[in-house]
Amino acid sequence: MNISAGELSLVILIIVGLIGRSPIIATAASILLVLKLSSLERFFPMLERRGLELGLMFLTISVLVPFASGKITGKDILLLLTTLSGAVALAGGALATYMNGKGLEMLRVEPHMIVGLVVGSIVGIVFLRGIPVGPLMAAAITALLMKIIYLLAKIF
Repeated sequence: MNISAGELSLVILIIVGLIGRSPIIATAASILLVLKLSSLERFFPMLERRGLELGLMFLTISVLVPFASGKITGKDILLLLTTLSGAVALAGGALATYMNGKGLEMLRVEPHMIVGLVVGSIVGIVFLRGIPVGPLMAAAITALLMKIIYLLAKIF
């Protein structure tokens, strides 16, 4: 039985996802492995092209559910705009969203970076007792660190 480099990579990502307690990575790699082993690779280009958009759409839906269900009211929004913690939360949310956009751009340009992000997340979980929040935020922080490194390299 010949195992391709792609199949091996997916198996490694499944193991890394399980060890790192990242069920999303393990599940995603498992689904891709099943597609590959089932000779359904013809769906890969569509998944690559539209998968991220679909995932972000579902993420956005989940964030907007409290508005739709009435859990977030006009009073909550007014508090957001009239308290220091609300204003800081607003700024933090806006900054995180901007950074995630930069992380997404980086992943589109350098998709191979996902390996480092996953392994780095595992290191953070195991040694820093962190909580895995996903590769997009890790990519955002990586993009910021890369920008800082490039700026410092220009100075020195």
